[in-house]
Formats: sequence, structure tokens, C-alpha cells
Amino acid sequence: MTLLVASLGGCAGLGTLKQAAKPNDLYLLSPKSTFSSSLPRIQKQIVVQEPTATAAVNTDQIAVQPTRLQVQYLPRARWVDRAPLIVQALLVESYENSGKVAAVGRSTVGLRADYVIVPDLREFQGIVVADTENAKTVRIEVRMNIKIIDEFEDKIIASSSFQENVVAASDQTPDLVRAFDDALGKTMRDAVEWSIRKINSHAVNNPRTSPY
Repeated sequence: MTLLVASLGGCAGLGTLKQAAKPNDLYLLSPKSTFSSSLPRIQKQIVVQEPTATAAVNTDQIAVQPTRLQVQYLPRARWVDRAPLIVQALLVESYENSGKVAAVGRSTVGLRADYVIVPDLREFQGIVVADTENAKTVRIEVRMNIKIIDEFEDKIIASSSFQENVVAASDQTPDLVRAFDDALGKTMRDAVEWSIRKINSHAVNNPRTSPY
């Protein structure tokens, strides 16, 4: 089977989607700012790598699949950057917002890491789940695999997958973007909380890397 990746100009299959976007509209997503009050504080420095992703997702275009074997992009709408770079920046900010990490940064800033977060952005697109004469029902799917690497021992200490699906309020671009924001926010919250707990447990049980 061949995965069809359509260019922005070739989105005939999405022609009936009700688009509220104007030419060159750019869309932002937001970091997570609320977390469980029971999260432990870790006196560790964390580096978040840029997520790996397929070519269909590694773009600033907003992907929607009219079928499971076809990828198309919303016309006249873009993310402000490539999706993996957006997710990396939002993960860093989400860790900062948790208030539970000594320091966190991207892999390009030269921070000496105790632990490295290695994300893999597996799903980051809308799926058309119903198609009527007047509108389409689109479910936004975000799935991210996370590995935690202990830099001292140079090994993976934990890995897990996090996924959220959110049905957009309509097939208009602003509603699709809001659903992306909701799904990504829930995915990041779960990933951040899980990784902080895993790092805390590993640090406590490994005196060589633990300050206490």
C-alpha cells in the first residue's frame, strides 16, 4: 500500500471542509500549565530532544487524513513552525511550568543533562471520521512515545506511549486547531507527569546520580 502525501495546492479531497482561514494564516499551540499537586520535585537537569516524526508530520502544514491511507493538508493554514519543533518547545515550557524540575532546555542550548527526554511524534493529524453533504466530522489524534535516558549510565530507564483523541467542534480551521491544542495539551501533561515520577524514582534508587 502507498501512503499518498498531497501538497498544499492539491487538497481537492478537503475542498468541502469549511475553511475559516485566510491566506498565510499561522497558528500557535499552547504549553501545559496545570499538573498534579502530588508530583515530586527533582533536582535534576533535563534536556528535551527534538521529536522524530514521519515526513507527513514533520512539516508546518496542518495534516488531515480523509482516509487512513491518504494525507492532505489544510489550505491557507500553517503552524508557526514544523510540528516536531513546536512540540519540543512546548514540552520544555511544560516542564518549566510544572515547577518540579531543577533545569530544562532543548538539546541545542548546551545544557549538561542528567536525563534526556527522547520523544517520537507518532500521530499529529486530523482523521475524517464522518462525511456528510454539509460538513465533515474530524477527530484530532496526537500520539507521542517517550524514552528517558540516564546520561550518567547511558541507558534507557523507561519508555511509554501517550495518546489523546479529540473530536473537533466543526471542520473549520479554528475549531480544528483548538482540538489539536486540547489533544496535545493532555498528551504533554501525561508525558511530563509520568517522566518526572520515573526520573525521581530512578534518582532515588541510584545513588551515583542522586543528590540525596
